Formats: sequence, structure tokens, C-alpha cells
Amino acid sequence: MKKGRKSQPSCPRCRELERDLAREREARRALERKVTELEAVIRELKARLGMNSRNSSKPPSSDPPGTPPPKKKPGSGRRRGGQPGHPGTQRELLPTSDVDHVVPHLPKRCEHCDAKLPDQPSPEDPPPIRHQVYDLPEKLYEVTEHQAHACTCPECGKVTREELPAEVAGSCFGPRLVSFLAFMTGACHVSRRNVQEITTDVLGVPIALGTVSNLEAEVSEALAAPYAEAAKEVQDARAKNVDETGFKKENRRCWLWVAGTAAVAVFCVHARRSRDGLVALLGETVKGILTSDRFSVYSKLLNECRQICWAHLKRDFKKLVDRGGKGAEVGQQGLDIVEAVFYRWKAFKGGFVTREVLQALLAPYRRKLRECLEAGLELGDKKAATFCENLLSLERALWTFMLEEGVEPTNNHAERLLRSGVLWRKISLGTQSERGCRYVERVLTTVQTLRLQRRPVYAFLAEAVEARRTGAVAPSLLPA
Repeated sequence: MKKGRKSQPSCPRCRELERDLAREREARRALERKVTELEAVIRELKARLGMNSRNSSKPPSSDPPGTPPPKKKPGSGRRRGGQPGHPGTQRELLPTSDVDHVVPHLPKRCEHCDAKLPDQPSPEDPPPIRHQVYDLPEKLYEVTEHQAHACTCPECGKVTREELPAEVAGSCFGPRLVSFLAFMTGACHVSRRNVQEITTDVLGVPIALGTVSNLEAEVSEALAAPYAEAAKEVQDARAKNVDETGFKKENRRCWLWVAGTAAVAVFCVHARRSRDGLVALLGETVKGILTSDRFSVYSKLLNECRQICWAHLKRDFKKLVDRGGKGAEVGQQGLDIVEAVFYRWKAFKGGFVTREVLQALLAPYRRKLRECLEAGLELGDKKAATFCENLLSLERALWTFMLEEGVEPTNNHAERLLRSGVLWRKISLGTQSERGCRYVERVLTTVQTLRLQRRPVYAFLAEAVEARRTGAVAPSLLPA
């Protein structure tokens, strides 16, 4: 026998026991691997069951029973309502010349000696106490009849009939009424059937449901030029927020995109949640800095041209904490960093620190976040490691807000703009045609842009419809 070589048992029984022991060892290793796999599956299922609006992009309405309520902010200690020093608002009295009816109330007898008083006040009397009451008239519409007359020529006897003006002959409804219908559907989220009921029952104007849709198409055409102008403004903007949400067209899933600056918002309905949708919204070449989530469509952009939403990061870190395991520590460190960043950004927005001071205050947290993510790569938690690796590749895009003017650390602006589209989807279940998609894009763009600029929506719609009918230049959505 060679030196160093392990001898094999010569007894057949011993060899059989040795083989049984090897099989048991292999079976035990297989069971351990299976238990490890099942534990990972259980952690993943628990993480999915634990998903809610605070650790994912799910809306609060989808939170399952038993979801812990959000933390209540500590009270300020102040009473409800206007605070001391608040200027308050009061309805100003209209000039008497703008009042439709004046009803005088004069005393008949003197409250001192019971003598009869004059029927009219004298110039020496004190001015009256004015009180104005707003109400709707019994008839809320006016009907204008246009008559195209014919005249017989006294020379040749030929009858010549005048034609109705094009802006009159094209519709039975005036621009203000058409704009009112569009205002209800586009700004107030009233369904078309309810618009028909309001128009018929409250205004007293009979209208068919199909006519409401046809008048929306006219409004859409009137808003085509302002929409194109607003889209160009947003595409060329130095900084903008972008987001998207699901929508419906002919009961098929599509996507409603939005891009917004501080003063202009543009919506776009597109079939894809892909680069094609982003191109339809912002053009083939994306200009400026985009604030968004980490959706893969935006990954083609340079990190210097992006700002990753920190509100989404907060939910992602919370998800790591709720998921437990080795990634929970990374999640908790991330949450602490997020809170510190938001606190210092609030001080900057409040004017308490300058941008240079903000950069100095955030520099340590930038290092802490990088160290935290690098440590997360070594934990052995695959999901946490993938998340950390993804953030490290986007590290420059996390901090654009502290370097560039006009860039916010969150995408809340785009999400707030998108709420109107979500309400539209819930009420009308989307659209049924390309024409309907164009109306949604243009009227949402008009309404949200005017609200950002604190301009009246109804007056703009009426001006746009009037301009289309008369061939005048459409009003502009751009700020003055």
C-alpha cells in the first residue's frame, strides 16, 4: 500500500455503511439548499405582501387591511383657521354701475318721534349701507336668431340671398357655451353624461350626448396651436419634471405622459411606455435636465442631465427595512440620509441658507450614502445588492438638485400634475378614439398650465373657440 493513501474498509458491511452515510450527507446538503431556497421565497412573498403606499409606488387606496397608518406629524400647537396677522379675504362690493338691480329700502317713520319720513333720501342724509346678493337668473342662456334675407333685384328680377357668416353657420352653440362644456369635462372632471344633464336641466339648453363629444372635438381643434406652442416651450426648457401613468384607449392599455416646468405642463397620450412615448412628449433629442424616477426609459440619458426622485428613494429604502434580512441596515441608513437631505433642502428653500452652504451641508451625506451603498454590495442579499449597484451607477444624478438652479430633489411636481389625468381615467375609463386622445392631451395641458400661472381657464377656452371660428390668432399658453 502506498504511503499517504487512505485505506478502504475491507469489510463489505463497512463499505455499505460508508455509502449510506455519503448518501445521507448528500441528502442533507440537498435539504439545506432547499430550505435556503424556500426561505428566500418566503422572504420575497412576505416582502410582496408587505408592499404598500409607503414602500412602493402603489397608491394609498390599494393598501391592504392592517397596513400601519402613516405617521402623524406633530401638531404646531396653533388653533385651526386663520392665524393672527393673516390678512384674510373679503368679497369686494361691485360699483353700482355694474349692478343689475338696485332695491332701495327706506324707513317710513322716524324712530324718535314717529313722524312720517320723505319717500326719497336727501343729499344731506348719510350714505346707504350697501349689501349685494349674487344669484342665477331664471334663464341662464340667450338665443340669437340669425336671418339670412333674400332680395329681388328691381332691374332684372333676380333673387339674391345673403349667406350666414361662417362663424355663425357652423354651430348651434356659441363659443361661451361650448367653452363651458369643455370646462366641466376638462377642469371639473364631470362625465359627458353628467354634462348633458347639467346643460339640459340647469341651463335649460337641450343637447344630445353625441353633441357634447362633437363640441369637445371643436375645442380640441381650437387648442391645437396653443398646445404645440406649450410643447415646444417644455421641450426647450432647461429643467422639467417627467412622469407617466396608465390610461385607456378603446379599452386597451396605453400611457398618459406629462412633462412640466414651473409655469407650463404638457400631456401626451401614447400607446407605449417606452422611448417612443418619451420622444412623442419631448422630441427626438431630450434637452435640459429631467427629474424622474428610475424607470429604464430614462437610463439612456446622461447622469449629468438627470435628477433621480428622492421621494421614490425614500420608499425604496423603506421597502428594504420592511423586507428585513441583511438589507434592513442599508435601508435604515438610507432613510436617515433622506431625512437629513430633505431637512437641509427645506432650509434652502426657506431662504435660510445659500446654495453654497447647501452644497457644503450635503457633502458629508453624499459620502455617507456612497459608503452605505458600497457596503450593501457585500451583504450577500441579492436584491439589496442589485438596488445598491443601481444607485451607485446613478450617483451623479442623485445630487443634480444641489448644483443646478431650478431643479428639485423630488418629482412631486409631475406627480401632482398627473393627478388630473388619473381622475380622468377613473371617471371616464379613458377614451374611445384618436380624437378623444387629442382632446385629453390638449385640454389637460391647457387647464394645468393655466392653473400653474393662476390664469382663468374658462375665459381662455372661450377666447380660443372664438379665435378658431373667426380665423383670429389663438391665445397663448405661455406666461406673459
